[in-house]
Formats: sequence, C-alpha cells, structure tokens
Amino acid sequence: MHATTALRSTARTPLIRFLGRRSVPQSVDHSPRPHPASPSGALPDSFAVYRVKAQQHGPLGRASFAQGAIGRNTGSSLGPVQPKQGEFFDRVDLPSRFHRLPWTEAEIEAIETGGASLFA
Repeated sequence: MHATTALRSTARTPLIRFLGRRSVPQSVDHSPRPHPASPSGALPDSFAVYRVKAQQHGPLGRASFAQGAIGRNTGSSLGPVQPKQGEFFDRVDLPSRFHRLPWTEAEIEAIETGGASLFA
C-alpha cells in the first residue's frame, strides 16, 4: 500500500475558516490621503514642491547640484584631497603600534587545519 494514495483518498479540509462569502467591493476610494501619523495632516501640492523641501542625505533640489557640481566634473578638477589634522586614509599611515601584526606559524597552522592542530 502506498501512503500517498491513502492520504489523497480523503478530502482535504483547510484549517482556516472564513466568515461569510467572499465579496469584492463595488467601488473603492483610491484618492490620495495624508498618512494618519503625518505631522502636517496635509498632502503636498506636487512632487516637485515635496522634492524641494525633502532632505535625504542632503537636499534633493536642483540648486544643490549646481552649487558643487559634483558628478558633472572630473575628480581631479575638484582639487586635491588631503586628510585633516589627526585623520588618516590608510592604516599604514598610522604609527607602527596600530599596524597589523604578522601571522605566526602556529596561527597559520591553526587556520589551515580548521583548528584541529590546537587540540592534537
């Protein structure tokens, strides 16, 4: 006897029960409304007005792109980039006490064996 055919012979009864018949509303209001948690409680006049006021990693308006013109010029035309006093771009520029330590033979062996050499 096959277990799958025995299971299929009985009618499947879903575990979830819905109340009432399925009904699709005749008309749904899709007009834009402000979010209930909106601080102003009003919709913006247009998306362009919203973009002028919006801040996401800096202003989104066209004026911000015209001031620095970042993205329209080459990197070399923006001038040299030097770290400020006390800032470093790379770890090798730091004092030697902050450099990476060289791997020891024991550490290399432990990594290559997956740690098994530590217990052998």
